[in-house]
Amino acid sequence: QVQVMESGGGLVQAGGSLRLSCAASGSLFSITGMAWYRQAPGKQRELVAAIGSGGNRKYADSVKGRFTISRDNANKKVYLQMDSLKPEDTGVYYCNPGILITSFSRTGSWGQGTQVTVAS
Repeated sequence: QVQVMESGGGLVQAGGSLRLSCAASGSLFSITGMAWYRQAPGKQRELVAAIGSGGNRKYADSVKGRFTISRDNANKKVYLQMDSLKPEDTGVYYCNPGILITSFSRTGSWGQGTQVTVAS
């Protein structure tokens, strides 16, 4: 089973950038898909980006062209590079393992997440 810990959040001005990191543990990391979710205040948690074990990727329409998900299997990490940030990107970001085919199926439980705040 893959356990995760998110980091890298913070306060940034609109138009700025942040890179989130997800440190994972477990021997199955390299064959496990990974995803980033976010939950904005008063809204449901949503999938932001996912990456399969083979490197295939999926993005929410709202972040396409601005966010990039990547993985480092040797160090068991997943990253979310967020550029051209908007105030509506504000929320708590969570990392989670799962399976990515045409859609992403989460298999892990929710961690603490990392807060991202984009000021206008």
